[in-house]
Amino acid sequence: MTPIARTDRSLIGQWFWTVDHWLILGVVLLLVSGIVISSAASPAVALRIGVDEFHFLRRHFLFLPVAILLVIGLSLLSRRHATGFCIGLLVVSMLLSALTLLAGPEGGLINGASRWIQIGSFSLQPSEFVKPAFAVVTAWLLWLRIKDERVPGLPILLALLAVITLILIRQPDLGMTMLILAGFIIQIFLAGMPIQVVMLPCGLLIGLFGVAYMMFDHVAQRVDRFLSPVSANPFDQIAFALKSFGNGGWLGTGPGDGRFKQNLPDAHTDFIFAVVGEEFGFLGCVILICLFAFVVVRSLLRVARQDDLFITVAAGGLIAQFGMQALINMASTVALIPTKGMTLPFLSYGGSSLASAGITLGLILALTRRSAIPETAYTGGVAAAHAGARS
Repeated sequence: MTPIARTDRSLIGQWFWTVDHWLILGVVLLLVSGIVISSAASPAVALRIGVDEFHFLRRHFLFLPVAILLVIGLSLLSRRHATGFCIGLLVVSMLLSALTLLAGPEGGLINGASRWIQIGSFSLQPSEFVKPAFAVVTAWLLWLRIKDERVPGLPILLALLAVITLILIRQPDLGMTMLILAGFIIQIFLAGMPIQVVMLPCGLLIGLFGVAYMMFDHVAQRVDRFLSPVSANPFDQIAFALKSFGNGGWLGTGPGDGRFKQNLPDAHTDFIFAVVGEEFGFLGCVILICLFAFVVVRSLLRVARQDDLFITVAAGGLIAQFGMQALINMASTVALIPTKGMTLPFLSYGGSSLASAGITLGLILALTRRSAIPETAYTGGVAAAHAGARS
């Protein structure tokens, strides 16, 4: 028997009967998978750098409640409150991202990039929070433009995108820049923008990749290594990652028994999928891929039932970001694309990454809830809105 009656009109009661329970189950399974895989991957890295064996695992458990609270807390929000939250988050995270450029070597310089702000013994990566916030603000500004053509929603949006791109390139964080740009392209396509508008950021994305190849040595090295695998260094991370998959076989060596993770500096973050391949085998990789696919497809099915342009564009952008990030991480680990320092949502170690994933899924849950009372400020047929956008 369900503990909450359908007639319960409290905040929790309405949330329980309008939120997608299957999507919540998918998030829970990802969080549990993160605990198991982090337990297998992080001790080897901790011992190699000379800290306590369970250093990263303890911190993962410290960040985990934050992610859970963000998922639950944000999923309770109405569409209006979710938008207000994202506007505030975008302003704060953009300011903090700009501040990282001033932090210098003693503040946020890690691996040659100024992406972090040091807070005590913890590092905060503000750009992780720009990503979901910008997706919702994009949908809001596009909706305002369609509702009232006098509102300069698109110019404001393009100006925001230009500032974010400039800050992220200066850090530099090209992977995050391209992820945000790709999500933005999908959103303006969903909003029914003219093809000329859609092609503008497409050209920017392609141009950015070319400029990055010419300006940044580490980008050129990764692309050249990908295009010429025969000459690749047999002792770099991608080589050890591929050996991990080969050693894992079909069923894996078993949790904690992998040996190639000893040579992966980022086994607990960017290359955690290689640990899955070695210790849980091909079968474990397939299950994990299916789990991510389930969350993405289930979210898309919920969005497809909506007749609201704001929800379609906002949730569509969030889902695209989440799915593309997971795909990029796993594809680069198996050498299908050039390597890119990008975490695997909910699995990789990192408080900023875990919190950002929690915000993303919390917002998706909030935006795809079945509304008992229509919010007229945001409603309006998608077809009518598209017609208005093209007129």
